[in-house]
Amino acid sequence: MIGARFATVEPVFGNLRHNKRLDRFTLRGRTKVDGQWKLYCMVHNIEKLGHHGYAN
Repeated sequence: MIGARFATVEPVFGNLRHNKRLDRFTLRGRTKVDGQWKLYCMVHNIEKLGHHGYAN
């Protein structure tokens, strides 16, 4: 069961909440919050690429 949880998006939310401290959005309005969410997700994906050796 725990192994299946790592195949889902749950670790992404844990990383964003705990490591990036995204407990609440700092902007107001749907389009601004959507942009801020996409920015956090993009940073998460870039860090994943960097940790897996794609930075070289």
